Amino acid sequence: MKENALNYITYGMYALTFKENEKLGGCIINTFSQVTSQDEIISINLNKNNYSNEVIKRTRKFAINILSENVERNIIANFGFRTSRDNNKFQEVDYFLEDDLPILSKGINGYIICEIIDIIDVNTHDIIIAKVINKKCCEESTNPMTYKYYHEVIKGKAPKNAPTYREENIESSEKVYVCELCGYQYVGDIPDDFVCPICGATREYFKEK
Repeated sequence: MKENALNYITYGMYALTFKENEKLGGCIINTFSQVTSQDEIISINLNKNNYSNEVIKRTRKFAINILSENVERNIIANFGFRTSRDNNKFQEVDYFLEDDLPILSKGINGYIICEIIDIIDVNTHDIIIAKVINKKCCEESTNPMTYKYYHEVIKGKAPKNAPTYREENIESSEKVYVCELCGYQYVGDIPDDFVCPICGATREYFKEK
C-alpha cells in the first residue's frame, strides 16, 4: 500500500484546557495554528463527539498548553485517552488558574488563552476560530513536542476522535489484542498484569482482534 501524503503534514502537540463553573477538563489536540499576526487569531479542530468541544462552545473560552518534549507521559495518556465527562483529569496534576482557566504547571513551553469568535461546521469536526487574549512563555528549555516526536520517539497513538487518526492493521499468526481506549495493539498472549504503554489502561480494556 502506498503511503498517504497527508501523513507528511507536520503537527504540534497541545493540551486544550477549560473550566465550566467548578469543573476542570481538557483534551490533547494537534490541529492548532495561528491565522493572523495582528489582532492574533488562532484556529483549532475538534471532533463533534469530543466533550471539550461541547464545553467550550458554552463557555466560549479555552487555553492552549504548548507541550514540551519532557512533559510527563501521564499527561498525554490522561488528557488524550479519557473523557472529561466522566474523569477529573486535574485530580493528580499540578496546575494553576490564569484568567480562570487551568494551566499545566510544568512540561509546557507556554500557554495561550483564547476566546471563541466563530465556529465552522466541517462534517465530523468543528473548526473553532478564536482570539488570543493572553499568552505567556514558560521556563522550558526543551523543544516543543511535535506529532512526529510523539509517534516515533514515544511510540504514541492518535485517539479515535483525532483528525489524524489512522487505524493500524497488524498481520500476525498470533493473537492480537487491541486497547479499547487508545487503539494500541499487543501481539501474543497478553499478561494479566499488562499495562498499556500509551494510555495506562489495564488488561481488562484489551480485546482480542
